[in-house]
Amino acid sequence: MSVSKRISNWFSERLKLDELPFFRTPDYMYHVSDWLGALVAAAFIYTVISGLILLLYYDPDNGYESTQFIINQVPYGSVVLYSHLYGAYAMIILAYIHMFRNYFVGAYKKPRELLWIIGVLLLVLTMGASFLGYSLIGDVLATSAVDVGAGIIESIPGMQWLVPFLFGNYDNGQYGRVLAWHIIFVALIGLLFIFHFFLAESYGMMPSRKVKSKAPAVYTREEWMKFNPWWPRNFVYMLSLILMTWGFILIIPNALAYLNGLPQYYNPFLNPKPAPPPTSPLAAKVTTYPPWFFLFFYKIADFSSNVLLDLVIGAIIPLAYLILLPFLDRSEELHPLKRKIFTGIGILMIIYLIQTTLWGDIAPGVPVAFKCQVVALLPPAVIVAIGLWMLPSKKSSEGPRVKHSLIHLGKALAPLAILGFVIISLLFVGGLAEFVNYPSPITFAILLPIASLFVIGAKRIAPIILRMEQQNTSTTPSPEVSKLETKKKFAQYIIVVLFILSLVLMATLWTIPPTGYESNMFGVDLGLIFVMWGEAISLYHYIVYKKPNESYE
Repeated sequence: MSVSKRISNWFSERLKLDELPFFRTPDYMYHVSDWLGALVAAAFIYTVISGLILLLYYDPDNGYESTQFIINQVPYGSVVLYSHLYGAYAMIILAYIHMFRNYFVGAYKKPRELLWIIGVLLLVLTMGASFLGYSLIGDVLATSAVDVGAGIIESIPGMQWLVPFLFGNYDNGQYGRVLAWHIIFVALIGLLFIFHFFLAESYGMMPSRKVKSKAPAVYTREEWMKFNPWWPRNFVYMLSLILMTWGFILIIPNALAYLNGLPQYYNPFLNPKPAPPPTSPLAAKVTTYPPWFFLFFYKIADFSSNVLLDLVIGAIIPLAYLILLPFLDRSEELHPLKRKIFTGIGILMIIYLIQTTLWGDIAPGVPVAFKCQVVALLPPAVIVAIGLWMLPSKKSSEGPRVKHSLIHLGKALAPLAILGFVIISLLFVGGLAEFVNYPSPITFAILLPIASLFVIGAKRIAPIILRMEQQNTSTTPSPEVSKLETKKKFAQYIIVVLFILSLVLMATLWTIPPTGYESNMFGVDLGLIFVMWGEAISLYHYIVYKKPNESYE
């Protein structure tokens, strides 16, 4: 028995992991698209952990000064603060992707109606908690965001009392009430998340339409028992996703912070650093925005002078639609083209969300005449309606032909792809060495895209290499088992490379100053280590559990 198997059995026996009431998973479901909820959970766990650390140092009676203290005086405080902020951003983006993915696959249908509704409420609470957390910074952007929120509430007749109840004395730099609500919202997210999680576990993941084409799309108990138990395969796969999510949450904001000197124009989207305080003369030079995830509503508020009407159009109606969706779409069909009306509404929701968000960024606070609203919003609706009307209800048979053509194209490009990967590998090794020896924004900016190309290339090139190897060593078609074993050997080599690279980074990690400008490199390096470990565990999952023919049954 292998060492890993013995360790797995040891934990399984001591913790009785085989008896956990968690879902079993078919082989074909180990893809990120089926685990988007795990990515949201990973971002949530990270923001909770980093938020608890920040709570040790944050003084709500001196919001802005306290934020500056964390950034400039607390060891690696800026690393924790910036990644906490972007962890919340990641959670919002991933929750949107998770929700719309489930929307289009019909995961809101029976028996998952309650699971869907709780998921929508979780997104609302996440945006509320993020808004309150964003406000705790106390800079001119945060104060402006709270001003906008307070203005909306005050415009609703009889609701003026709610402003001091929610925000307290924020205009004097005191954020005790905002912090309290921030913690309450996070606690509510945690409670609902637990409920959401156990409901998801009880139903299991949504089966492929190749297996269950109509609702209710659930596996029977007999089918379920044939799948992989939660321990250890699901745990291993989930751990790889968590580490990679945490890695990118650390890398992106700290890399942006390290690239010092970004112009103020890019605030608040590409620069995690706080803007000046509202009392500073520099505040007048800053264009005030709400948080980016509320820019869509910020623009819709320019559509009329009636804020209550804007609130109904921009927030209440879409939210009510999403909550009531399981009861509006009562058909059993799961294919998006067999429920075109709801598919069209979903596509338009995404288009309008992106459109009004960008519009709010480009022309914030500029009133929009009704004629301009029609010109901007009507064409997408017409295009989507015509497009869906023209599409057939069933998929054509072009899929296999396209796939077949792509396979031949891949074979034709194999030599060029391998040559390109060799060049990228050499550039990556050289770039990493240069960055370790001379860390700077320039060397990092050079290394980051090369590293991304190396990781992507390693994944893409493996099948091409293996296919060529087989063509060279045998004149007859090789069995699937032989292909898989060769791929697994290649994966083992990549694990060794990732392990060595992570050791190199760990060796340099402790030489980085805990405060000051260079401290953000600690976050970048730590994030890279997490990504490497996550990728190594993902490859380990592939080596240990991947089967030659993974069926849909």
